[in-house]
Amino acid sequence: MYTPVSSRAANAYRQVGVQSGVDGANPHQLIQMLFDGLLQSLNEARGAMQRGEMEAKGRLIGKSVRILEEGLKGALNPAQGGEIAVNLRALYEYCVTRLTLANLRNDVAPLEEVVALIEPVAQSWAAIGGSGGASGWAPSAKVGV
Repeated sequence: MYTPVSSRAANAYRQVGVQSGVDGANPHQLIQMLFDGLLQSLNEARGAMQRGEMEAKGRLIGKSVRILEEGLKGALNPAQGGEIAVNLRALYEYCVTRLTLANLRNDVAPLEEVVALIEPVAQSWAAIGGSGGASGWAPSAKVGV
């Protein structure tokens, strides 16, 4: 379902501040780092929104959108992942729409909705980490960093 993580995805990690361990990480770990960075950014954006810190809120929501667009969505391979990859792409696009709305309306509800949608996907990804790709979910071992 996931293509080998390209240097574009690795650059996305660097741009959004998830730098530690990128160069030595395998493809599965890189995707896990994206999920971790996304959830952290979303939670920080929620806090900034609640505190009325508009600049921080905008920056953190922007970071979350970049992780979704450049990292997670960019790593999907519909040819290999089939319907799951197509559904994840739609989910990530929906999340970007909801985050845009949260930012524009300064509304925490769409942001919390995105967290509720992404957490189970991130947990599932973490759970298959030790499976060695037996389920067909794990990305290729090649990393173009």
